[in-house]
Amino acid sequence: MAADEVYSSLDCMTTDLTLDSTPDSAADTTSGMSAWRTRWRRSAIPFFFFMLGLLYASWAARIPSIRDNLQLDAATLSMVLLCGGIGAVGSFPLAAWLNAHYGPRRTAWYAGLVLLLTLPALGIAPNLVLLMLFSAIYGAASSCFDVAINALGAVAEKQAGRSIMSLLHAWFCVGTFSGALLGSAVATFEVTPFWHFAALAVVFLLPLRLGYKAMPNDRPEPSADKKIFAIPHGHLVALGLIGFCGAIVEGSIADWSGLYMKDHMHAGDGGAPLAYAGFAGMMLLARLVGDRLKERWGARKVVFFSSLLAAVGVFVAVAAVNIPMAIFGFAVTGTGVAMVFPFVFSAAGRHGAIALAGVATLSYSGGLIGPPVVGFLAHGFGLQAGLAFIGTLCIAVALAASRAKWLE
Repeated sequence: MAADEVYSSLDCMTTDLTLDSTPDSAADTTSGMSAWRTRWRRSAIPFFFFMLGLLYASWAARIPSIRDNLQLDAATLSMVLLCGGIGAVGSFPLAAWLNAHYGPRRTAWYAGLVLLLTLPALGIAPNLVLLMLFSAIYGAASSCFDVAINALGAVAEKQAGRSIMSLLHAWFCVGTFSGALLGSAVATFEVTPFWHFAALAVVFLLPLRLGYKAMPNDRPEPSADKKIFAIPHGHLVALGLIGFCGAIVEGSIADWSGLYMKDHMHAGDGGAPLAYAGFAGMMLLARLVGDRLKERWGARKVVFFSSLLAAVGVFVAVAAVNIPMAIFGFAVTGTGVAMVFPFVFSAAGRHGAIALAGVATLSYSGGLIGPPVVGFLAHGFGLQAGLAFIGTLCIAVALAASRAKWLE
């Protein structure tokens, strides 16, 4: 049912966007497009969110293996994650430029291609320097792809005349949940990260191309005086700060939950990713009903109460005495943090792609700062202290959301 709602909304979008230029005599051909093109046009944006989520979770699931292969300590691994954050945040002006000059459709294709090429490089990096370099490139490609598909989603939501962003982000969670489970399986069978990532790149290359070809052309008209990037101001700063804290929570749990399970809870390589699988799975379920909750209660109340729930989940994981209890805590956290990004991006997207890129810059700066901070806390005080910091940030998100009128 959720997929049908998204697809019908995307149909609204595709009827209003302009197709690639074709002669009038080709109208019959366009109206009678092949079945595969029709299917891909309906499902391209949900697929893009799914792909990003699966690749994101696959990288997160194999961090313990990559760390062990290169014998990195927590502080050194934090520097690798910092490089990914620098690449992500530093690329937002590039993402805005690409969207302004080529449109979100082409940007998604270009960035997605780099994403697929860089992922196997992370798995085969022979030393710390190259791993840091590949991490930065991967972060940049991820952020450009993310901005592009959220811009496509914002257009679809505007054309639909109702909230669908939570459902689109639910597809991201389908990907993260699937990626975490897949990472657990391949780690259990001792598949190396390189072959794991290379297989994903091969599998996703053709669907990415088909999704790009099926989407209608959205390339904007060039304008010499058009501003392509702007630092958020006014209420957009408040939205960015809420997203900033939310990114710290999501990114830190993605990067450190597996290590927490392995080092503190003594789970095996196959069991360690299950914490993130629980987190992503419950985030998926929450986002499936997020738009309905927003329509009934308003975004402010939903984000306020869900962020408090996320804090409870984190502290349950911190206090866990066994592996199932820790997985349960991370799952509760996923339920609570699920609403932050869809509603922040939905509110920012109403102001256009430039505003969305600016808010995304502030938001994903949390992904730059959060995981390394947790790593340094873990290095000095233990992973429980790092997770407690995440729980405190969840409370901060709740307090900020309770005052953010611009979320509505």
